[in-house]
Amino acid sequence: MSSNATPPGPGAPSPAETKRIAPRSPRAALEPERVPAPVRRSARARHPLVVIGNAIFTFLVLVAIVVGGAVWVGKQRLDDVGPLTAEKSVLIPRGAGIRDIADQLVREGVIDHPWTFVGAVVFRKAREDLKSGEYLFQKQASLGEVIDTLVEGRVVQHTITVPEGLTSEQIVQRLLESDLLAGNIREIPREGSLLPETYKVVRGTPRDQVIQRMQQAQRRVLQEVWDHRMADLPLRTPEQLLTLASIVEKETGKPEERTRVAAVFVNRLKQRMRLQSDPTIIYGLVGGKGTLGRPIMRSEIEQPTPYNTYVIDGLPPGPIANPGRAALEAVANPARTKELFFVADGTGGHTFSESLDQHQRAVTKLRALEAAQR
Repeated sequence: MSSNATPPGPGAPSPAETKRIAPRSPRAALEPERVPAPVRRSARARHPLVVIGNAIFTFLVLVAIVVGGAVWVGKQRLDDVGPLTAEKSVLIPRGAGIRDIADQLVREGVIDHPWTFVGAVVFRKAREDLKSGEYLFQKQASLGEVIDTLVEGRVVQHTITVPEGLTSEQIVQRLLESDLLAGNIREIPREGSLLPETYKVVRGTPRDQVIQRMQQAQRRVLQEVWDHRMADLPLRTPEQLLTLASIVEKETGKPEERTRVAAVFVNRLKQRMRLQSDPTIIYGLVGGKGTLGRPIMRSEIEQPTPYNTYVIDGLPPGPIANPGRAALEAVANPARTKELFFVADGTGGHTFSESLDQHQRAVTKLRALEAAQR
């Protein structure tokens, strides 16, 4: 069957292409073809505040990373062993600044670098907490341990021992000779007002402060002992107890004899006998010097002084030394004896007697022993 349709030429569009571009109406053919608009960035994303915020966030992240790394490194440095090869005592002077302290610790070999110390102290906000004083740093002490020691003020504690029976003048002289203490002592304390004891002090403690501590301790102990004294004690005041205790302290150095020596003097006071204590003669002659440096002469036994209990009745006007707690307690609670005399036995102790006849035999025995020794 024949067809009148003419086949398409070689340059003609295909039916499919004709269909794709063929307009639906004459008017549509006159309009240009619409191309989709390109995707544009949000105006909000391009806002300056957003840009700045992103930059700040990035910066903070970087700072956090750097700080975290620094903290980790610093923590390692704080815990690392230090350079000290043996424990060492270091005196940090008053008024020293953080850099002064750092430089001194480097000179003493306690730490390696001053700026590491300064940085660690500043990071800990401990700049104002560093304390002066004498410190003992242990072998290989870490930087953290060094800082903790200074911040907590763990200063070295020294001991000062004041023996019983010294006069106030002798005690002051001992304190003045100690190189642990600082400052002067304005005046000699009242006799008997200082408690002989072992005291803990830090280097540089003012001497007046030590005197005050000793006085406070003596007042406290004296009151405690007085409150627990024997009911029939022939003493009216704590000061009288203190005075008699100072005589007991000077008469014997043997702890086991104190209550018997105290009993002799208490018994004599009850019977209104003179105490006849040799140390009171010496104190009446030399006062706070404490020692005569030679034996007592016979003429001095009868030489009147306010303290010579061979001449005066009852107690002297005040203590002749600074007694310790044991002597105070011995006087407050003396042994229950009838003894009225005692004399040295030549071996460091004493022979006690209830009667004058017994006492004279003990004296004769002592003279014979002394003659044999000579």
